[in-house]
Amino acid sequence: MKDQFVVPARLKKTSFVLMGVGLLTLLIGLVAFRGEHSTRFWAGLLQNSSFFLLITLASTFFIAATTLAHGGWQIAFRRVPEAISMAVPVLAAILFVVVMILVFGGRDDIYHWVNPHHVAEDKILTWKSAFLNKGFFTIATIITLGLWVFFTVRLRKMSIEEDGWDLRPETGRKLLWRNTVVCGGFLVVFTLSVGSTTPWIWLMSIDAHWFSTMYSWYTFASTWVSGLALISLFVVYLKKHGYLTFVTEEHLHDLGKFMFAFSIFWTYLWFSQYMLIWYANMPEETEYFQPRVWGQWRPIFFLNLLINFITPLLFLMKRDTKRNYTAVVFIAIVIIFGHWLDFWQMVSPGTVKDLVFPWFEFGLGLGFVGLIIFLVANQLTKAALVPKNHPYLKESIVHHT
Repeated sequence: MKDQFVVPARLKKTSFVLMGVGLLTLLIGLVAFRGEHSTRFWAGLLQNSSFFLLITLASTFFIAATTLAHGGWQIAFRRVPEAISMAVPVLAAILFVVVMILVFGGRDDIYHWVNPHHVAEDKILTWKSAFLNKGFFTIATIITLGLWVFFTVRLRKMSIEEDGWDLRPETGRKLLWRNTVVCGGFLVVFTLSVGSTTPWIWLMSIDAHWFSTMYSWYTFASTWVSGLALISLFVVYLKKHGYLTFVTEEHLHDLGKFMFAFSIFWTYLWFSQYMLIWYANMPEETEYFQPRVWGQWRPIFFLNLLINFITPLLFLMKRDTKRNYTAVVFIAIVIIFGHWLDFWQMVSPGTVKDLVFPWFEFGLGLGFVGLIIFLVANQLTKAALVPKNHPYLKESIVHHT
């Protein structure tokens, strides 16, 4: 059994090429988007850094949720989401730098509320200044990112330590208990941040006059299903290269069911958020949807529905598709791209305003993809691909859907 991953030269080259594309795009953007056009440069960085951070954080959430549920089915490939989650510290640092520059650089073209003159002249911004201010924004960002990194690193470290434990029953109980405690702590933090505050301050505050209590859950659903797609891609890649011997079509089928289910969940939130605001017809709420549904962004708004709902629904409805490696790779790439596109239309209409071909944003996105591949591949080499001492490993080996 191949249990120790060695990074193939081709994969390493691919990661370097993609990072090179991202870096070149960044440099071109620095030259092309200057002065009044610099809004697009920072909007693209904000979109990509927040999206890719949240989809890698989804792997930490996957580990925590399945641990608390005592789900043994995923133990055979648990080291994959662990490795993906270790991209969180690097991406968190990138996002932190970006948002701090936006806030303390006075980029009111991105965050309208950072300009004290705008706040003084706007009753809505004045009322929201209790939390839309530089101090709260900075403290909330530092605490949130710090806790995400702490729990992510802690879970990974604990998992690797367990490889050296013995297999006595009392050791297994201790392992499960400490995992449960740490995962429980992370889920509390995750719910209070991703499920509440961070999408509000990082993304929703771009359109500071608008608000939606469903926005955070909508953002969670988008990045969670994308995170599942990312896990699926690495699982299939390792399986195709002779690793993850215990992983079968049964495990792939379950990942496919998750992508199918949460694509529908995302659509439920997509429709509910829009329907409630449309029904209320309140000016302070409908202004968010004006450029997206009735303005020039209308094609992208409904393209999201086609890519992120119709395609996964029809493609993953069939049982055999969820058990086919090539089919899962295809739909996983479609899902990640579709929700990246969704983040683009969440950020750009409130910043760039005009609908333009997203060559710059997509180029940056490819750079982030290359960085994630590089980080995850290196993390996969640092431990055995199967947590052999986990008490639920046998359950995962005999797993049958």
